[in-house]
Amino acid sequence: MLFVGTKRQAQDAVAEEALRCGMHFVNQRWLGGLLTNFTTIQRSLTRLRELEAMQTDGRYETLSKKEVAGIEKEKRKISKNLDGIRQMGKLPDAVFVVDTRKEQIAVDEARKLKIPVIGVVDTNCDPEQVDYVIPGNDDALRSIRLFTSRIADAIVAGRSMRESARAEAADEQAARRPAPRPRADVPPPAAPPASA
Repeated sequence: MLFVGTKRQAQDAVAEEALRCGMHFVNQRWLGGLLTNFTTIQRSLTRLRELEAMQTDGRYETLSKKEVAGIEKEKRKISKNLDGIRQMGKLPDAVFVVDTRKEQIAVDEARKLKIPVIGVVDTNCDPEQVDYVIPGNDDALRSIRLFTSRIADAIVAGRSMRESARAEAADEQAARRPAPRPRADVPPPAAPPASA
């Protein structure tokens, strides 16, 4: 799931709830092509990791102050826009959008890639563009917090249900597995000698 909310009221709520449920988010600026041109975004994330590695492994000492300042500026810029999707290795299975009118580009990209869109739709938005409509006020901070927290709760609950189902399936599989039979070509273990 990818949480998208770049309006000022939604930025903090989107980041907090996405981090709480372990999902990715975009809360600064939607970069055009974030989904449709994902390979280029991956290159930018690789560059960000490279710049961070330069800082830790001592390559900064060989550079001049001006070069270091330029690298720091580039790192801040990439990090600001792509920090929420830093660990995203593949396209999301669904996109949750707070304001579908402001995030029109995100909705269009998701629809082009056939990614389901879950969206808070206010009276000024078109509900036809959203697969799963949540009617509500997308301007009020309290409503944004409510919707994002409920989506995050559903993700956490679904994840725990999936893990418990996997554990049950593993238990059933272990119970169905027959006990290992002794091999005919291997003699049984000898009994320990009796102590006197």
